[in-house]
Amino acid sequence: MQSVKEKTSNAAASAKAGMEKTKASVDEKVEKMKTRDPMEKAAAEERKDERKMAAEAEKQAEKHANAAERGYGTTTGTATGIATGRPHTGGTGGFGSSV
Repeated sequence: MQSVKEKTSNAAASAKAGMEKTKASVDEKVEKMKTRDPMEKAAAEERKDERKMAAEAEKQAEKHANAAERGYGTTTGTATGIATGRPHTGGTGGFGSSV
């Protein structure tokens, strides 16, 4: 279960990412209205997409850092992201034998 501090930090990261995505969309619309050149319009859309992806990546990195600070592992554990405390040993994933 997440602590209040972790939930608050995650909410702040989500809000910040949302603001960055909104800024990227607004900037793209302004740039598109300023030009008639289709290449410039495409470039503006490309910049918007890059900024949105960067904001999402930063948000996910902050969430992982918040989870790591609390002690949850991000590379071991189950598909839910909750650490089991056991390292991944490879194996067959439950299919067949691991002989």
